[in-house]
Amino acid sequence: MARTTCPRPPRRARDPATYPGRVILTVVRIVLVLLTVGFGATLGIVGALGWRGRLTRAGRLGVRTLLAMRSEEGFQLANRVAGPPALVAGVASVAGGVAAALVPTLTGVIVSAVIGLAGGWLIARAGSSLGERAAAGVPAPQLATPAGCSGCACGSAGCGGAALAGS
Repeated sequence: MARTTCPRPPRRARDPATYPGRVILTVVRIVLVLLTVGFGATLGIVGALGWRGRLTRAGRLGVRTLLAMRSEEGFQLANRVAGPPALVAGVASVAGGVAAALVPTLTGVIVSAVIGLAGGWLIARAGSSLGERAAAGVPAPQLATPAGCSGCACGSAGCGGAALAGS
């Protein structure tokens, strides 16, 4: 008797052109989503802290221009003004990261992440420019004159230094 065998369905072979492409897409997607969402979360947190007046000049966050740093009032005002745009920049960047996570193509992932990062950075930069302009309106603090000085502007050494130099 002849032995009959059941026909096996053909094995689906992995297409070598698509498998590495999916791995690359997944790796690029994860890296760009983490970068974009992390950047957005950082901007949002700094924006919220600045808006609420919780940033200090001793720290490293916030609007840190010369005009903003010359007084505590100027620093607080600059960060209160720049806080809402920084918060919006954080939301825009996180939205770009979410879009990058949901887009099915590599090009879409890259474009979504770049738009999210660039949009967040540009909005935050515009906010810090507004904050710097607001800080420019705060008058510079007056330096206290040394005791016994009548304000004659005799130099950085004070009146005693001018008397010693003249003798």
